[in-house]
Amino acid sequence: MRRAAAAAAVAPADPQLLAAAFESAIASRSPRLGRAAHARALRLIAPALSPFICAHLVNLYSKLDLPAAAAAALASDPHPTVVSYTAFISGAAQHGRPLPALSAFAGMLRLGLRPNDFTFPSAFKAAASAPPRSTIGPQIHSLAIRFGYLPVDPFVSCAALDMYFKTGRLKLARHLFGEMPNRNVVAWNAVMTNAVLDGRPLETIEAYFGLREAGGLPNVVSACAFFNACAGAMYLSLGEQFHGFVVKCGFEMDVSVLNSMVDFYGKCRCAGKARAVFDGMGVRNSVSWCSMVAAYAQNGAEEEAFAAYLGARRSGEEPTDFMVSSSRLSQVQTQIHTHKQTKSHSRWAEATDIRKEMKNVGIKKDPGCSWVTWKNVVHVFRAKDTKHEMYNEIQALLSKLRKQMQAAGYMPDTQYSLYDLEEEEKESEVFQHSEKLALAFGLICIPPGVPIRIMKNLRICVDCHRAFKFISGIVGREIIVRDNNRFHHFKQYQCSCGDYW
Repeated sequence: MRRAAAAAAVAPADPQLLAAAFESAIASRSPRLGRAAHARALRLIAPALSPFICAHLVNLYSKLDLPAAAAAALASDPHPTVVSYTAFISGAAQHGRPLPALSAFAGMLRLGLRPNDFTFPSAFKAAASAPPRSTIGPQIHSLAIRFGYLPVDPFVSCAALDMYFKTGRLKLARHLFGEMPNRNVVAWNAVMTNAVLDGRPLETIEAYFGLREAGGLPNVVSACAFFNACAGAMYLSLGEQFHGFVVKCGFEMDVSVLNSMVDFYGKCRCAGKARAVFDGMGVRNSVSWCSMVAAYAQNGAEEEAFAAYLGARRSGEEPTDFMVSSSRLSQVQTQIHTHKQTKSHSRWAEATDIRKEMKNVGIKKDPGCSWVTWKNVVHVFRAKDTKHEMYNEIQALLSKLRKQMQAAGYMPDTQYSLYDLEEEEKESEVFQHSEKLALAFGLICIPPGVPIRIMKNLRICVDCHRAFKFISGIVGREIIVRDNNRFHHFKQYQCSCGDYW
């Protein structure tokens, strides 16, 4: 890879050779190598770079996640093409920057450039992060129809389908799916995976059988979705039958399928069978160890979860945030809860040591935040947030809800307060989680009859999940939470996930 860059440094201005140097920098994930090739291109070709080189520069910086450099490269192109714009849009969407991606998409339309079958999927991916009531997704859909890509192009159709599912527009997603003349396994998988993430496991199972009835052959993605659906619906017998089918088809050689099987058996209260699948794996990754740790933790086997965590460390696996929190912090919290009257300060010190270990090995836990969109304004909340203009009204409603919930039988789960506080302080702390603040704001501002939609960048915690079930019944409102793993639909004291997420 470095040979191409070295050759570019000494050879004349050969665009193909410079392009090869850019691709080498992308493959090696080296910004330094990319900038060196860029500098050489400027020396050889200046003052004006060709559209060919500009497109490669945009692609280079976009894939290396250098947004400022990518934007500068795009702006420096006097004659930008659909290729350069698509590279920028794709890079921004892939790295979680939907607004720059959508802005660039609008910019290329203003220039009269025609999006192609690579541009539209990236634009739909960016639109999937738009607020639930945003019209951006449907507008891009209309353009795709106008340019002849929908519903005939399966690649573009699947991207639009995924966008509608992720933004909660189920009717539009199902309508688009019904219009697709060629439903390949990717389209069926989009239905299956999004349905299971949205807490509709039966729809996933029905889609799987729809795929088979249509003569389609499932792949490893289909198998993973089916196991996840069986786990969500607690269909142990069906999942065990599917296990046999997976072995017959040879899917059991795929590590993702085996990870899904471990997760399935764990959630169906069969930790022993989960362990049997885990022990039979020829190759394991971090997800394998996390699934095994979680399988033990979900079944109350704290010591086994901790032992699995230690096994992961001994095997050289770097611990993840989820793995550590499912094993050691869970164990520490349980022991503190059991022995809280003894005020075991050494255990709190151990919890602090674990946080230090996570920091030392490079685990960075993103700050939790939740947001609600109201009247085209996104209101973002963080734990213990005091800066919102409606802070006093939010705290007053939370205080009222807390009394109503406790009268209905709710007790705060203070094990999710990970700091050494008095019991009353812990109860107050867990009631200041970002999702509870966002919910209180939604209850104040969003009129009755309209579902309250909350987005969260991390998984919703157990206490907030339990609280939302109580609140949905007390106030008679539908609450929809999209965390970083799935949708949760709260209604009349119940959640669509069945308390497994």
